[in-house]
Amino acid sequence: MKKRLSCKGRNARWFPLLVLFQLLSVAVLAQVRISGKVSSAAGELLPSISVQVVNTSFGTSTNTEGKYAFEADLKNGSYTVLFSGVGFKPVEKKISVGTERSFSFDIQLQPDVLGLNEVIVTGTNVATSKKKLGNTVATVSARDIQFSAATGIDGALQGKVAGAQITQNSGNPAGGISVRLRGPSTIVGSSDPLYIVDGVIVNNDSRQLIDLGGYAQNRLVDINPNDIERIEVIKGAAAAAIYGSRANNGVVQIFTKKGKTGAPQVSFSTQLKTNSVRKTLDYNEYPFRFNNNVATDLTQSPVTRYDYQDKIFRTGFGTDNNLSVSGGTEATKYYVGLSNTYNEGIVDQTSFSRNGIRLNVSQKLNKIMTLTAGANYALSSSKEIPNGGLVEAYGALTGFIFSNNFINPEKDPVSGIYPSTAPIAILRRTNPLEAINRFDFAQRVSRFTGNTQLNIKPITGLNIDFIFGLDNYTQTSTAYIPPKNTTPSYDGGLSRRGDASVLQTNTDLNISYRKNVTDWLESTTGLGGTMQYDRTYLFSASAQQLGAFGETINNGTIVAGELREERSIMGAFLQQTFGLYNKLYITGAARVDASSVYGIDNRWQFFPKVSGSYILSEEKFWQDSRLSDIISSFKLRAAWGQSGNLTAIGVNDRYTVYTPGAYQGITGYYPSTRLGNINVKPERQIELELGADMSFFNDRLSLEFTYFNKDVKDLILDRTLAPSTGYNVRYLNVGTMTNKGFEFMIKAVPVERKNFSWVSTISYLNNENTVDGVEGSGVLPFAGGFGQVAAVNGSPLGAFYSTFFARNADGSLLLTPQGFPQRERGVQGKNGNSTIGRDANGQPTGAILSKVIGNPNPKHVFSFINDFNYKKFNFKMQWDGMVGFDVFNFTRRVGDNANYGGLKGYEAELKGEVPKGTSAALFSIFENWIEKGDFVKLRELSVSYLLTPRMGKLRDVRFTLSGRNLLSIDNYSGYDPEVNAAGQSNAVRGFDFVEVPLPRTILVGVNVNF
Repeated sequence: MKKRLSCKGRNARWFPLLVLFQLLSVAVLAQVRISGKVSSAAGELLPSISVQVVNTSFGTSTNTEGKYAFEADLKNGSYTVLFSGVGFKPVEKKISVGTERSFSFDIQLQPDVLGLNEVIVTGTNVATSKKKLGNTVATVSARDIQFSAATGIDGALQGKVAGAQITQNSGNPAGGISVRLRGPSTIVGSSDPLYIVDGVIVNNDSRQLIDLGGYAQNRLVDINPNDIERIEVIKGAAAAAIYGSRANNGVVQIFTKKGKTGAPQVSFSTQLKTNSVRKTLDYNEYPFRFNNNVATDLTQSPVTRYDYQDKIFRTGFGTDNNLSVSGGTEATKYYVGLSNTYNEGIVDQTSFSRNGIRLNVSQKLNKIMTLTAGANYALSSSKEIPNGGLVEAYGALTGFIFSNNFINPEKDPVSGIYPSTAPIAILRRTNPLEAINRFDFAQRVSRFTGNTQLNIKPITGLNIDFIFGLDNYTQTSTAYIPPKNTTPSYDGGLSRRGDASVLQTNTDLNISYRKNVTDWLESTTGLGGTMQYDRTYLFSASAQQLGAFGETINNGTIVAGELREERSIMGAFLQQTFGLYNKLYITGAARVDASSVYGIDNRWQFFPKVSGSYILSEEKFWQDSRLSDIISSFKLRAAWGQSGNLTAIGVNDRYTVYTPGAYQGITGYYPSTRLGNINVKPERQIELELGADMSFFNDRLSLEFTYFNKDVKDLILDRTLAPSTGYNVRYLNVGTMTNKGFEFMIKAVPVERKNFSWVSTISYLNNENTVDGVEGSGVLPFAGGFGQVAAVNGSPLGAFYSTFFARNADGSLLLTPQGFPQRERGVQGKNGNSTIGRDANGQPTGAILSKVIGNPNPKHVFSFINDFNYKKFNFKMQWDGMVGFDVFNFTRRVGDNANYGGLKGYEAELKGEVPKGTSAALFSIFENWIEKGDFVKLRELSVSYLLTPRMGKLRDVRFTLSGRNLLSIDNYSGYDPEVNAAGQSNAVRGFDFVEVPLPRTILVGVNVNF
């Protein structure tokens, strides 16, 4: 003991060094206190404002009173404290750590209504300013969607993202949504983007376990829009390349609400909504009908006509209730949200309900480690009315269009039996009222999504993120059609059940290091890897010839089927960004991916990217000139990158699949009609993006412009095989696709006063899609459009390809000798080209010809949003439009036909205005049923008032009145040019076969904050 405490001898020489080390430690590392408050330009104290010492792990957020205070262990030197918040321009303050140990700043933040300084979080989990990016990333805040009156997140995004075509395919209460970012990127796969919620890759399947006529729900409907903090939409391949093999269609990152430092904050909202049909079809009211279909017999009989639509549609009601509690300390933050949604559809007896709970917790373990966990559980259920038509012959609206509306559809008051409304046996369909009142179709989804994230900041500038995500849901669908019904194919009844159990996990490690190498050179390096796994179990069973009682499948003759699939994906990336003089930024990245879906020779794929941006307005010559007074900021950008689509085919599609079967009492196997191909490789997208971002008049006006050229190669398509092979088709990498166009977004603040502001936003997308590489005849038909929709070389995806009118040289219709229009004939060539044939009498001769008769892809997609604030009033109006596309009106084709004749168009034949038999002649000329689908819709309209009473802990109350899909300006004769009977099908678009129209929704609500 004496020896250890002595300073004499050999130990004495170390004593001065020990003292010097302690002095240096004090000099090198000092505890600094930073405090103050943050307010708006109007003097309002601002909560949830981030206060961060740049390039360190030290920082905090302002509390509910706008105050902040934290301590940081910093070396002597100069630092920057950054004050930032959503919707505000950031402010920087310089501090010099030395003898000074305490700093206080009272900050006023100016609004950033144009979003020029938004912070983006990329796949590396590194936050970066939008100004530094070489590619476009759109952001949508919670405020942007709070008055949308949409059931799901994707619907709320409509019209708010430049470069995105977002359409709701059905007006059912949870109608599916299709999202296309700069056009489709595949043919046989899905073109929906990759969705990531708080680091969890979530499943957005549109799975049809029972046939509902093409209608399906998106699984994004399981997420409550009220839980959303902000959404980032990554559109280009150069931006999405960092996500690798699943990013061909772009990426949508969703961030949910988190707790903030301060006392608990309670928010409660309740809404009441009504849904009503905006437009019905003009029906046949002529009080006579033909006695038969013989063209020369014009005799008629008196009838009473019925308006079936009045009995099918109704005004539906709904409620939406949300309760959230959030708060926390510097160490622990929490957010808890509860929600209940119930929504009735405009078709009688349809409804959707969703109940959910979300929990987000963040715990600071020590000075360098933070653990974050999130969990969300949702239970949704829906009552469905099938629409049939595409595959099955049952449904409500299809029953209406296939009916003779001179038959009373009501059930017999004595027997209780519903009459057949289409008495011709071979044309029989379901009585629509029987489908509504006797059929029982339902879906139920139980879903859990969770994430755990560990963030480590061991040294200044180094950030390590470990993320584990889990998405698991079970979907159960049931269908029951009772015995002795009007459905032609299931007169003995039908019971059907389908179950899907889906599990997805992703494990990601992201490492980034940011450092200012010199005063003019900034470096950010990102490195990461991912392991993803998903598993799908499907089971289906159906029974026919049911007994008189019982709705389950054990009440009849049972047929069952099962499918199990597993898939794994691995990937790694490296990304490097250099910033020079705070005005030139260059990024290069590379990613490698492998998927179990493909054969070993094509499993690993490499995806590079490079991008750059040049902020020209930071140059001295710009800032010193009068030009800066007009153009506040000007940035040029360019990006090039590749991304993949490993999901274009199924897990087992590369194999020849064999099905068990019995032959002479012995179990054997027989092959499918598709020959396997283990050499199929993933589709690949290569995109070039050029653009500019600029602001004018001291940031009162901004313009974001982007030109894109997106080439997809190695498309997976069917090749027809010779009959001698024993197979019909085989998947091959033979197709190509191009999306070429431009997009822009203009934001302006025409008026900004103390009590009044006006913010206006215009977004626009122009895209030209072309398919090529289809082998054989150059035409690949798709089943979902009755063979009238195809991929045709040189034409856009999903072009309507079918029969067309025979015409004279002057363009007039070439009629038959009986005076009817007719189809064109001749010799069919490749790619839809043909040679017209004429006989000696000038009449068409040869084979019936087909050509491209319409294009369902809009050439122009635009939106116009105006947001007005006057004192505590807010008024918002959003118009959406799509122009330059066609709709295949299959509804009118059936309703105007003599066999049914329920629509107004058939009256002309009954009145003798056109020859009897005209509708029969037109029925097979599909060009006649192509209509312009151009529309402009009043998508959203809302007015709200914020009340701030001085009552205890009550902070504010907001009253809201809003509407959705209130008005549609179009010349379309059908219900709605936006809907699609083929649901979320990627290839079959613009196909209207009595799909449920989008309802007019009116909502009144109140939000209370404590």
